[in-house]
Order: sequence, then C-alpha cells, then structure tokens
Amino acid sequence: MAAESSEQQLAQEMGNFFDDPLGFVMFAYDWAHDPALQVAKLPSPWDLIYDYEYGPDAWACEFLDNLGRQVREHDFDGRTPVPAIMEAISSGHGIGKSAMVGWIVGWIMSTRPYAHGTITATTSDQLSSKTWAEIAKWNKRSITGHWFDITTGKGAMRMVHKQHRESWFCAAQTCREENSEAFAGQHAVNSTSFYIFDEASGVPNKIWEVSKGGMTDGEPMWFAFGNPTRNTGAFAECFGAQRHRWHGQHIDSRSVAITNKDLLDQWVADYGEDSDFVKVRVRGVFPNASSLQFIDRERVEQAMGRLPLAERFIGRTAAVGVDVARFGDDQSVIRTRVGRDGVGIPVKRFRELNTMQLASKVAEHIDYIKSLGMSSVVFVDGGGVGGGVVDRLRQLNHDVVEVQFGGKADDDRKYLNKRAEIWGRLKEWLTLGSLTKDEATVTDLTSVEYQYTAKDQIQLESKEHMKSRGLASPDDGDALALTFAYPVPEYQLPKDENSSRGNPRREYDPYESLPT
Repeated sequence: MAAESSEQQLAQEMGNFFDDPLGFVMFAYDWAHDPALQVAKLPSPWDLIYDYEYGPDAWACEFLDNLGRQVREHDFDGRTPVPAIMEAISSGHGIGKSAMVGWIVGWIMSTRPYAHGTITATTSDQLSSKTWAEIAKWNKRSITGHWFDITTGKGAMRMVHKQHRESWFCAAQTCREENSEAFAGQHAVNSTSFYIFDEASGVPNKIWEVSKGGMTDGEPMWFAFGNPTRNTGAFAECFGAQRHRWHGQHIDSRSVAITNKDLLDQWVADYGEDSDFVKVRVRGVFPNASSLQFIDRERVEQAMGRLPLAERFIGRTAAVGVDVARFGDDQSVIRTRVGRDGVGIPVKRFRELNTMQLASKVAEHIDYIKSLGMSSVVFVDGGGVGGGVVDRLRQLNHDVVEVQFGGKADDDRKYLNKRAEIWGRLKEWLTLGSLTKDEATVTDLTSVEYQYTAKDQIQLESKEHMKSRGLASPDDGDALALTFAYPVPEYQLPKDENSSRGNPRREYDPYESLPT
C-alpha cells in the first residue's frame, strides 16, 4: 500500500513538471550524489534556483527553460491541437547533445501519458551505439526509470510504459530513405507526438518531409541536433528558408564547460577561425561549402546580390538552356542568360509536359526573345526524352544545339563529361554574373556534390544519386549550366527563319563574350 501511494505521489510530481523540463531534469537525476553526473557546475542563476552544485551546462539550461516557456504559451488542454514546438541546435563537437536527447525523451515519456515518439540518427551505428544507448543510460538513472522497459540492439530499439505497452512508447528508426514509411502515421491526439533527429545534417530530406505528418494534432514536438556539416538540406533550412518555423540556436563548443578547450584552441590555430573546419567542428555554424559541395552558397548569394548590367537587349544574343524532365516529380526548365545577365528574362518552369508541349513552350520563348530584338542560341538536354524535344524544334525550323550530359568534355583532362564541364563554367561565371534572388535556385546550385576520378577528373553526382539523398533533381541548375555548353557570340542580328542551322562550338572562354 505504501509503495502504491509512493507511485501515485511520483506520478503527481511528474504532472507538475509537464511545462518544466529543466525542473524534471534536476528532480529526476541524482545530481547531489552520483559522481558520474558531477561533471559541470550548475551555472548562475540556476544554482540558486535549484540549490545544487552540479547540473546541466548553461546552454542546456537555457534550452530547457525556453522549451518549458513554449509549453506554457501553447497551453495544451489535452484535446485542442496546438502549434508544433520545433527546436534545432547546430553546434560544434562535445557539447553534450546526446545527453540532451536522453533528458528530452525522459521528460516527455514521464510527464505525458500515451506519448508517441520516433528517434533517428544519420547512421544505424550512431543510432544504436550512441543515441539510443544514451537514452537507455539516462532512463536507468531516472527516478521514473522503473516505469519503462527499454530494448536495445539494432532493429529492436523501443521504450514502452510497462502498463501501456501499445499506447505509450517511443522507438528508434534508421533514417534510410526507403524506411520513410516508418516515420509516417505517428499521431497522439490527446498527448505528444515527438521526433528527435540526432546528427540531423545527414538525415535525408524525404524523412523530414514524411515526419511533418506527425505534427498535425495534439501537442507535437520536433527536435533536431547536429554538427552543421552540410549547408544544404532540411537541417540547414531550419536556420535558413524555414527559420520562421524553427527556433534555431548555434552553440560554440568553446562556450561549453565540458569541452576540451586545449584541443579546440589547437584546431583554431591550425585551421583559422573562419575556416570551414572550425565553423563546423567548433563554432557550430554552417560552412561556406560542404566538403563535397561543388558550388558554395556564398558564391551564389553574391551573384544574387549583384545588380545586372544596365544594357539594352537589342542586338544581343541570348543563350537559352532547356533541361527536360526525366521523372514524374522533376521540372522542365527554360533558363536564359545574356552575357553576365541572368536576371532580365525570367526562368520558366513546367511540370507534366510531354515532349511536344515542351517544344511548343520553347518555340514560344524563342519568338519572345526575337521580339526583344535579340538572337538566341538554344541548348537542349538531349538525354532520355530530351531528344524528342530537339527533333520537334528542328521540325519547326528552329536552330537548336543538342547537349549530351554524358558526352565528352572539351577539356577532358579536367572534367569527366560534358555536364561536369558546363557546371564548372557556370561556377566561374557566378563570380561575375547576376541572378534573381530565389531560394529554389540556391538549393539547386548548391546541392550538387562532386568527386575526383582516378584520372583526377571532376565528376558530378547524378540526379539519381541526389534523389537517393532525399534531394530534388537540380533541374534549374542544369538549365542554367546548359547556357554554357558552347560559346555564344555577344552581338548578333536576329537570324532569318530560313537560315541554315549553325553549331556555335569552338574553343571556349567563359569570359570572352562578356563586356568588361
């Protein structure tokens, strides 16, 4: 009877921590007597509030306090859905993110009957040996640890309430794109549905997309932690395009008590404060370029902040790139560039057009350019179904140049194929050219990764490989790159409709036709 009364009292205490995660952490773990917990001194003012010498680091106290504040503001009544709490932490190494994951899981599972959760990490080894192991460790230390059963081992990582095994639980799931269905259908109408992404930079975009479905009812929560190893993808967007949805924080490892300051200082001395190495591993900010990224974001943003040259189009020659959709979710894109100007003639994007319909759109675009007093050279991606577009345009007596991405590069010592070469020319042009500000274009241009072949040639990853990483096909980027397939004369009178086809190929200089 006394034991039952004690459990009832403990359950009541947990109810008091519903909107106080930091209070739960200080209450649930034995900071006063467990030497394993006595690593960091509890900073002010929390040392006075809780009257403990040891506890979480300052960043963790601030994070948990802010989390509790949001819970109070949302004031969930157990029935009416409230906005999702979405927290992202981008940090350097060694700040204690895994411990935070253990605390969050303990707090939610202990204070919210019938909660449902999914936890993932970038690799199965990371998930089982670090993230889930940390959850199990902190549950064992928790005052409510005896409420739950935890299974470990790959494929069997689950935490369940002993008396409500099918309705009060969380589980670990690998984040392979083909496992995305495991993240769908998670709901807790009268409680909290939560997701935790550890090492979130490596979680495919598809997993992020599917997980949004768990944010539609109850009191949903989503937590993303990681080192900012990639400056593209869903984790980066938490601090960029989606920052109005997420509360994001950057944590510098040097500001955290438990980190190895001597090692961090060595890294800064060796690589420099503003190096990408230090940005990612120490400062917790996104790099100018990921280690495999072909075009860095800074280069693209500079082009988008550059004013186009104030010149008339009459008498100029427009380079037109047409990327033809290969898959159902791809776009067909028409991009137009006039010398350094990529702004003056807007991009055109289409979905679900057949080759005849796309050819008609391209023909209309050629006529539009002609109405501006310009000539055009049209480069069409001829791979796959693109050949049909080329054939139809030629039937309509339009001069077009078919480009095979897999074809031989002009500079085949440097580039593996034509696609790598035209992206290389695009990369150079971005230092002088101008583009319209557009986040979709930024994503396309900065998402493509590369490697070197055995012959030291640059090879870009394929569209298929990008899709396997959860990214969209860079159709917009390919269309813009196509405008660099072969040289285009700077000035040329509009061609007569009956003129013969010309192939503008010759020795290429990406700056030759650009005004100085």
